Amino acid sequence: MKEISRAVGASFLAKSAYAETNPQAWKRMIADLEQQLPRLLSESAVPGASLAIIKDAKLFWCRGFGITGNTSRQRVDPDTVFAAASMSKPVFAYFVLKLCENGVLDLDTPLTRYTTERYIIDDPRLDLITARHVLSHTSGFQEWRSGNAQLRIHFTPGESFMYSGEAYSYLQSVVTRLVGHVNDSDCATYEAGLKVCGTDVDAFIKKNLLMPLGMKSSGYLWNRHFEQHAALPHDSKGELIRKSRPGPSDAARYAAAGMLLTTPSDYSRFIVEVIAPGKTDAFHLSPRGVQEMIRPQIKVPDMPLPVSWGLGWRIMHARDGTIVCHDGGESGFRTFGGFSIEKRSGVVIMTNGDNGGTVINKLLFGDLLQPTGVALPELAPAR
Repeated sequence: MKEISRAVGASFLAKSAYAETNPQAWKRMIADLEQQLPRLLSESAVPGASLAIIKDAKLFWCRGFGITGNTSRQRVDPDTVFAAASMSKPVFAYFVLKLCENGVLDLDTPLTRYTTERYIIDDPRLDLITARHVLSHTSGFQEWRSGNAQLRIHFTPGESFMYSGEAYSYLQSVVTRLVGHVNDSDCATYEAGLKVCGTDVDAFIKKNLLMPLGMKSSGYLWNRHFEQHAALPHDSKGELIRKSRPGPSDAARYAAAGMLLTTPSDYSRFIVEVIAPGKTDAFHLSPRGVQEMIRPQIKVPDMPLPVSWGLGWRIMHARDGTIVCHDGGESGFRTFGGFSIEKRSGVVIMTNGDNGGTVINKLLFGDLLQPTGVALPELAPAR
């Protein structure tokens, strides 16, 4: 994690306390963002960005900056779709918690009770891993398997913290067996020779989460809307990165961990459901379920400042309140979403360049976003 000095952090938090209660500060923030974002993008060789600001548990402002691609020159606007990368994880966590409320899954029942397939062989500790372990990154699985690092369980589940996309993929496969379908005729091979077959994960998460929450521009599989509105990925020099379109088997492997395509305004609708839960029904979590989601489950060791992990979210324990957040990164995209429960405000930032993390850091560590209450003394490297 990147560090900020105690002196700078104390000054930032002191100034932000005033900014959060000053209506004029919000107007100045928007004016400053509109003036400075183009410069930050140009300095960092990032073609485009889109931001959404949440105030009083409502979408307050959203705007795009720059271009979707250095070849098309199309302008980024609030409808531009970005790869959320690991910001997909809190969305999937919310979906899993709702399955638990609906009685489909139990948060603390070993996942092997729901399937006869063994995600890893020759280790009885697999029979200890629960959905809670996966969502809090305490399953014991490493980030991803590879040809040089076969998948294994590194510690007794629940004992330690280890960030793991692999665990999310495992939980997604179990969830699919419970509420979805597998197409055994559409398969592909992934890390370390792992065979994965296509599923309807895009359809069942859209139906049971994205659409009910109003996230109409979000999904996992490429479609006509994405073709017309997608931001394209760019490298550290601002050059276009050529990528193939994800298919059903890709979604079956990576959807939960990092394959959501969305807009900052759509993602803000999701955050608002966490900040201020509304009605409880078959799709929306109860206030109790949301509280469990953002309750610290385990402390993350060796951090300069106190950090915990909830169910799907990183939790930063700042002196003037709690910041709940997640960042994301894949080739050509860097993203961030964070909010304050106490202040009922937050921000979502999405960029289409490998240097997008530089832009995000300058926004979070500077003075621009003080009114939102998302004052980060540190930010983990984008995943």
